Amino acid sequence: MALQGRSDEKIGGRIMGESVLEVPGARLRYAVRGEGPVLLLVAGGHHGVDANEPLARHLADRYTVLTYDRRGLSGSTTDAPATTLATHADDVSRLLSAFTPEPALVYGTSIGALISLELTAGHPEQVAAVVAHEPPVTHLLPEPGRTLALGQLRTVEETFRAEGAASAMRRFAADIDIDPSDCEPDVPTRAPGPDHLRNAEVLLTHDMPAIRAHVLDVAALTGSPARVVPAAGENSGHVWPHTCAAMLAGALGTRLETFPGGHNGYVFRPRGTAERIHTVLDSRPATGPGAGGGPQLR
Repeated sequence: MALQGRSDEKIGGRIMGESVLEVPGARLRYAVRGEGPVLLLVAGGHHGVDANEPLARHLADRYTVLTYDRRGLSGSTTDAPATTLATHADDVSRLLSAFTPEPALVYGTSIGALISLELTAGHPEQVAAVVAHEPPVTHLLPEPGRTLALGQLRTVEETFRAEGAASAMRRFAADIDIDPSDCEPDVPTRAPGPDHLRNAEVLLTHDMPAIRAHVLDVAALTGSPARVVPAAGENSGHVWPHTCAAMLAGALGTRLETFPGGHNGYVFRPRGTAERIHTVLDSRPATGPGAGGGPQLR
């Protein structure tokens, strides 16, 4: 495990920079900005450092914010694409080990939330608290919702094989009701970058089948010293990833925290998402609807 090519700049008292971390089978691009407790952001879909940048900017006045590209996405290259979420969680564990000896705060969304939960289950000593926004824990869904969710994912993969990545991603966005108009007024429209389709192909070829096959170790999370906070969008109650988050909250005996926007609120509502992350992390842990108690996290 080695760091390469670190480029740091101190701006307004905050350190900003990008680096590459070598891990088994891959080289991970990561970025850091801000000062304070370490907060790792794990993006969803085919997103990485660039999509998380606006959210990171709104958090950098209170946290040292760490973002990265999953192996195979954008600036992260790989000789061995991940076929399980355990591989992604191991990458994140190695990234945190290289960056800090202390337990970190983690915010992940969608597949990023699953990776964050897998990290917490397997390496609880590395996580102080994790906010898991709409993790696709399909095995927790009651029927017929589980069959519906898995069927939608399979159909997206079939669309990719028949029509290509662009058609498949349009279908996926429609299934989980990604709404770019549900955004903060100053959020610019994001044009697809040069890595858009290549990243989508990685998601559709490797990550989506891994999501379907994944079974979260809920018992390990229940017994973990890390605080686990299930979260969902305030405007996504009609789609199955929101239900997954609610089912996880029930399984853990904690309440579901709501965040601005829908499934991709961290992209379209970064300011509101940053405020909710800070509020949730700074609040007292709660179990059950409206319950309180426990020590302050920080």
